[in-house]
Amino acid sequence: MNILLVEDDAVIADAICVYLSKALMQVTHAATLSEAKHHIATCHFDLCLLDIALPDGSGLGLIALAKSKSLEMPIILLTAKDALEDKVQGLNQGADDYITKPFDFEELVARINRVYRRFTHQHNNYLQHGELKYDLKNKLAMLGDKRLALSASELRLLVAFLSNPNRVLVESQLKDYVYGVNEDVSSNALNVHLFNLRKKIGKNTIVTERGLGFRLASCEDQK
Repeated sequence: MNILLVEDDAVIADAICVYLSKALMQVTHAATLSEAKHHIATCHFDLCLLDIALPDGSGLGLIALAKSKSLEMPIILLTAKDALEDKVQGLNQGADDYITKPFDFEELVARINRVYRRFTHQHNNYLQHGELKYDLKNKLAMLGDKRLALSASELRLLVAFLSNPNRVLVESQLKDYVYGVNEDVSSNALNVHLFNLRKKIGKNTIVTERGLGFRLASCEDQK
């Protein structure tokens, strides 16, 4: 899952980035409202964690911008303990949930998965496409009844495809999932991970759309 974190407190942001990366989530951090606006204009995110009190304005402005552009990105507010008015205003403007600081990181991950499942109409703890399945709770990848032995990069790629089963993902989006938005990585490195992942899940499972990018094959085409 590719997450945009908008938080001006560097200590809190670093802790969130470290914990979520261990949960196989790719996090892009923005410390200001202007940085966050730049990121959503240039990258696709599956979910946004949004602090309201930012140095250059209210985070609620990002909710309005996301809604005006019809971005498919659920938003969870990071709010102060006594900020009831902010919570109500944020939810009324279109935020999907909130979590109060200080929070437990396991609760944060649970909230993220719950909101994302609800947003994508998933009603269980799995991302699944045909025989491929990823267990969000136990962080296990399966092909049918067989557990897949994947590297961290291969697993991030698989989660990217399973999170976007009907979407063509361009090379830059896949790099963001695997390496992070600010990393400069060669195309060859990504191609190696794609090649190895295809060997393990079936060479026809990931389709190359020439000149566009990559997508999961339909369940019928994988047979």
